[in-house]
Amino acid sequence: MRPDTDARQVTPLPDVMLEPQVRAALLEDLGRAGDITTDAIVPASLRTRCVLAARQKGIVAGLDMARLSFALVDPTLRFTMHAPDGSRIAPGDRIATVEGSARSILIGERVGLNYLSHLSGIASATDGVVHAIAGTKARVCCTRKTTPGLRALQKYAVRVGGGANHRFGLDDAVLIKDNHIAIAGGVSVAVERARRAIGHLVKIELEVDTLEQLKEGLRIGVDAVLLDNMPPPTLREAVAMVAGRAITEASGRVTPETAPAIAETGVDLISIGWLTHSVSVLDIGLDYAD
Repeated sequence: MRPDTDARQVTPLPDVMLEPQVRAALLEDLGRAGDITTDAIVPASLRTRCVLAARQKGIVAGLDMARLSFALVDPTLRFTMHAPDGSRIAPGDRIATVEGSARSILIGERVGLNYLSHLSGIASATDGVVHAIAGTKARVCCTRKTTPGLRALQKYAVRVGGGANHRFGLDDAVLIKDNHIAIAGGVSVAVERARRAIGHLVKIELEVDTLEQLKEGLRIGVDAVLLDNMPPPTLREAVAMVAGRAITEASGRVTPETAPAIAETGVDLISIGWLTHSVSVLDIGLDYAD
């Protein structure tokens, strides 16, 4: 089968951001003596061609990580993409071909597949929720519940899957959560302290558990409200209370099955932590082609 090459157009991350991660992963895998299995079995002069192929249907993400996994091992390897990031694939589809030294291909295989399978899993899961809420105005959004060191990559994969990104770290937006409110002594004092401390371009989002907290937050004024663990009827009431005065974001125990009812309440965003912290990989393999 041929992949659907009508891929989502997402700006790829530059190699300068990706290379340190791939290099560290390769060094971890090679250890102190290199690939002793491949060195013992595969002649140094042998050249071959292998295909990265889909075992499941889904969305491709992370091909540049796979490309770099081979290129850093051996710059003479030829890596050809057949299904760019954002492409829809089905079992048997060719994603990419790598040609050159058989030893080099086998050395880079696992690191490349680890990144490609993981990021494609995130993109595919995101795409599933995006399709589940199609026809509503809501957008699927990720969180900061990411694997340490992989945040930029995982958030990129969410974008490839059709989702949107929440803040990348603690320094690019204010998110006042329940513990901030408790320690500050209330919603109003927490928001007021935040507003005095930040620059004019920094937005403030307030997490609320109740409609009473929401009412207080709207009175003092915030840019966005995170409506945490509210059932759809309460979410609908919250959206009506906000009436366009702030961005509305729903979170808490969202699944592809529950997402449509949440989206139909009129919220702007639905944030989902499991998209990055516990999603399954997409099964992709490296097949010997010669």
